[in-house]
Amino acid sequence: MNPHRLNASTAALSAALALTTLLASQAAPAAEARPAEPVTAESNRAWLSRLPFSDTQAFEDASRGFIAAQDSPVIKAADGRVVWDGGAYAFQEDAEAPPTVNPSLWRQARLNNAAGLFKVADRLYQIRGMDLANMSIIEGDSGLIVIDPLLSAETARAGLDLYYAHRPRKPVAAVIYTHSHVDHFGGVKGVIDAADAASGKVKVIAPSGFLEEAVSENVLAGNAMSRRAQYMYGSLLPKSATGQVDAGLGKGLSRGTITLIAPNDSIAEPIERRRIDGIDIEFQLTPGTEAPAEMNLYFPQLRVLNIAENAVHTQHNLLTLRGAKVRDAKTWSSYLGQTLLRYGRDAQILIGQHHWPTWGNDRVNALLGDQRDMYAYLNDQALRLANHGHAPMQIAERLQKLPEPLASRWYARDYYGSISHNVRAVYQRYLGFYDGNPASLNPLPPVQAARKTVEWMGGPEAVLEKARASYRQGDYRWVAQIVNQLVFADPDNKAARELQADALEQLGYQSENSTWRNAYLTGAQELRHGVAAVPRQGTASADLVRALTVPMFFDYLAVRLNADKAAGKTMSINWIFTDVNERYAMTLSNAALTYLAQAQHDQPAVTVTLAKTVLDGIGSARLSLGDAVKQGAVKVAGDSAALGALFAMLDTFSPNFPVVTPVVNDAIAAR
Repeated sequence: MNPHRLNASTAALSAALALTTLLASQAAPAAEARPAEPVTAESNRAWLSRLPFSDTQAFEDASRGFIAAQDSPVIKAADGRVVWDGGAYAFQEDAEAPPTVNPSLWRQARLNNAAGLFKVADRLYQIRGMDLANMSIIEGDSGLIVIDPLLSAETARAGLDLYYAHRPRKPVAAVIYTHSHVDHFGGVKGVIDAADAASGKVKVIAPSGFLEEAVSENVLAGNAMSRRAQYMYGSLLPKSATGQVDAGLGKGLSRGTITLIAPNDSIAEPIERRRIDGIDIEFQLTPGTEAPAEMNLYFPQLRVLNIAENAVHTQHNLLTLRGAKVRDAKTWSSYLGQTLLRYGRDAQILIGQHHWPTWGNDRVNALLGDQRDMYAYLNDQALRLANHGHAPMQIAERLQKLPEPLASRWYARDYYGSISHNVRAVYQRYLGFYDGNPASLNPLPPVQAARKTVEWMGGPEAVLEKARASYRQGDYRWVAQIVNQLVFADPDNKAARELQADALEQLGYQSENSTWRNAYLTGAQELRHGVAAVPRQGTASADLVRALTVPMFFDYLAVRLNADKAAGKTMSINWIFTDVNERYAMTLSNAALTYLAQAQHDQPAVTVTLAKTVLDGIGSARLSLGDAVKQGAVKVAGDSAALGALFAMLDTFSPNFPVVTPVVNDAIAAR
């Protein structure tokens, strides 16, 4: 067996783990950004009369209870890498939005700049503006309860250090994960040691199903999600008035070390009550809402409701632009209704794991009720129009605005999710990708369709001439759409790339939605400068790799199987994992890789014996499979060449595939 063939077998696993490519991304230098066109400047000015900008309550709430900021807004990793730089947004000090930023988004961006340690209530503090999410800290009788320790160990540690600089230095007695998204648990090793959790000294509490959901969402489609997340969060853009200004939920994602400590305590009942270090907590499970595993927390002594991420100061995503399974708006709305009924009478303060708190019972009830109604409206009205026969884009055009007074509530605006892509997500959840029109059933693929479209319109110069006229008229949506046809027909057409980039840029400047702005501007950047070569961090998160089950690992191998290379080949492989006492029978046939747990083939071509811990080392790139075989950590019995042949059939995914230009099929086949 050639061990070099095996070295690549798990190298791409890193790409499947949550946001590793994104977190390693460095913004490109600001270059060649165009100013706002007069049409864009006028469009943005019109927003000032569309929304209640005189309402400054949110600014009072965002600054209320402020204790201190860090001495420096820069947080670095041990190797000197900058993982967070809040000072990069100093250009947002002016209250007046520049012409290149939608004033509503500018307002949200300035609110998200409030950073540091805040007192919310007696015994309750928050670290805000030092990562995408918040870290909440509750002072127990003898220790601290830390809720959602951010995305990176470095930012979580800096947040806890800031707290200790101004409050008594009590040990962390418990960590609570409200849900399974990585920005709410990835920094856990910045606040506690794994050994203390393993011994039970520190409670690590999470909703039922947390661990599997935390490590599985980004595995099978992880490379595509990570690349798309660069567009969604604008991680390759400079932070400037013509670049990335915000991420809606917060400023952006830190680029530090993602860690994970498995929960040693789970909330399994719909309602559970616990007393932790003198603090009474009622846990309310809300599965299938903003995350598959999520829960709210109510603190009766404090009269504080922690709504996790089920209600934030923006409309959230039913389908995130990075890609994921569609969330259930009806379930989400229903749980908000249950929360309002159960806690609305008593709660005086509402906190979330993003944004700033809401004080006052009436205001708490209003926010919860409005967000309940918002998700119900999106779900029900999208289905109403679908039942009238409208296709997804028709629905999106019909439902451009929430009903008043909901449309004027700042916490219902489109900073992160949007009405447009959320109602299309509802359609997708219930009816799928097909709009029912047979013309949409089997259209030509993008490149072929683009070439025919350009030919029918009179050729490239004719398309450009008409598109330039539309651009001068401010018809940027159409220019972006039609010139994209020319770019796909001829990706080397520099004039087409420049014109589409200009149109996307103006659309970004006009967008109220941070993720749409980031996507538009990243597309413009890629058209002008090509696909950026994105460096990776040295390895994937070892903690996330360890949390992968063997079936998850095998499922990812199956996704990587190149059907053309596997055509006509059959193979049977037995796998034995000695430390976890698990056996698997893997079968290659009909260009599909399948397996059965706790089973073995009678006459396998090859049997592979190893410990799960060895697989973890391989998956996190600390050990190559070839070296593991050489060292005897992996034992191969039978036809070792067959195992090498299998791994030679696996694709390696590039984290830098093009998005606004076509993927070249030959490049795929060569991988």
